[in-house]
Amino acid sequence: MKFLDLAKVYIRSGSGGNGCISFRREKFVEFGGPDGGDGGHGGDVVVETVDGLNTLIDFRYQQHFFAKNGQPGQGSQKTGKSGDDIVLRVPVGTEVLDEDEETVIADLTELGQRITLAQGGNGGFGNLHFKTSTNQAPRRANPGQPGVERTIWLRLKLIADVGLLGLPNAGKSTFLAATSNARPKIADYPFTTLVPNLGVVGVDNVEFVVADIPGLIEGAHEGRGLGDQFLGHVERTAVLLHLVDGTSDDVVADWQTIIDEIEAYGDILGDKPRVTALNKIDALLPEEIDEKRAALEEATGGRVFTMSGVSKDGVTRVLRELRAEIADDRLRKAREDGDEPEETAWWP
Repeated sequence: MKFLDLAKVYIRSGSGGNGCISFRREKFVEFGGPDGGDGGHGGDVVVETVDGLNTLIDFRYQQHFFAKNGQPGQGSQKTGKSGDDIVLRVPVGTEVLDEDEETVIADLTELGQRITLAQGGNGGFGNLHFKTSTNQAPRRANPGQPGVERTIWLRLKLIADVGLLGLPNAGKSTFLAATSNARPKIADYPFTTLVPNLGVVGVDNVEFVVADIPGLIEGAHEGRGLGDQFLGHVERTAVLLHLVDGTSDDVVADWQTIIDEIEAYGDILGDKPRVTALNKIDALLPEEIDEKRAALEEATGGRVFTMSGVSKDGVTRVLRELRAEIADDRLRKAREDGDEPEETAWWP
């Protein structure tokens, strides 16, 4: 299935049905009076999160969604049938944006969330509603209200606990393949990964979701390369795992390139906790590992892990550090919501 994380959609809710002008006409009923029914309500346009989707590819082939109009009222006080709603089914993590691509209408982060994007028009009143003591035979009815027409954008941000960052060919896909059942494309050239991949990773009987984001390059936040298309997918993560290619000639420069890009993207990424790991140590001599790790620790001002996605050396230590960061994030969010979480496997 192809991956699509941004789609432009045109929607229109249904118009309400017109009210009816009618009079009761029966044998032996001399003054039947008005009996025109009301028009039916127009259908709504609704967006709903469903299970089993991780892309917006369906909206590439259908961009127009129109709800049904309400039926007009009829005589004998019969109300017209309401128009059917139309439902846009989207994956969890979808944002609904206004036409300007900036104003957030809804942020759908839970399964089964249902939001009305365009409400259908009300049906018009039939002439029965206009009967008064001085006007026993009104000959007027209301037209139905028109539907709402608007243009929206759907933007998918993957729901993951960990976001993998690094320059192209830093070993992100190899790490994901080594720690989960995900099978991203792996090859010895840059930009092997062209779309985000998700994998469920486990350590010490605890599972969490890792997102492998296509490699960033310098200037990605301004649109260079593939990075700016996918940086939004790591906005929801609890922690970022920054992989640095140990076989690079200048690991500090590689590390700084990524840091500059995520800080230029905005505070939402720049302020996230980060775990830094020197990858591909299976291709380095012990003295090279020590030298490059020391240089990175001096640049980062914190601990730098060493690992190899191929030999899996040091991978468990990295996963345990990620698990601890996720636990801290969940504990903080729970306390912000006023809840004191019960002890589970997540809490260290």
